[in-house]
Amino acid sequence: MTIRLAHGLVVRDGRVLLVASTYASHDEPLWNLPGGRVERGELLRETVEREVREETSLLARVMNLAYVSESYDGEQHVLATIFEIEVSGEIAIAAAGDHVTGAQWVPIDELRERIAVGVVREPLLAYLQHGTRYLGTHHAGISIRW
Repeated sequence: MTIRLAHGLVVRDGRVLLVASTYASHDEPLWNLPGGRVERGELLRETVEREVREETSLLARVMNLAYVSESYDGEQHVLATIFEIEVSGEIAIAAAGDHVTGAQWVPIDELRERIAVGVVREPLLAYLQHGTRYLGTHHAGISIRW
């Protein structure tokens, strides 16, 4: 089974917009780019726009494809497509009960410490530092209960 994800990347004044999300399989929230699972009948750009709005209340406009990353979480193939986006509005976190617990503009030089998950962190840093457009690994090094 393949899990398709779509995320938005916005860099503003040397900072990247990140969200903290809780998962049943992890004690602490994990930081990532805003985004999530593609719903049935949804285009990737529609997923990004919906997820950014749901997670941050910001309105997103997809600009360009940034990069693609893929990994395996056991037998599950995880394919993540990341788009450069523009956002407008003010950050507001969704109501209690949602999996997102925070959103912040994080300086680029703090991303390595903030993003604990290597299959999220390494492709992002490779893109920001070298323009790398694809990274893949057979072992995610983490398991997420969706």
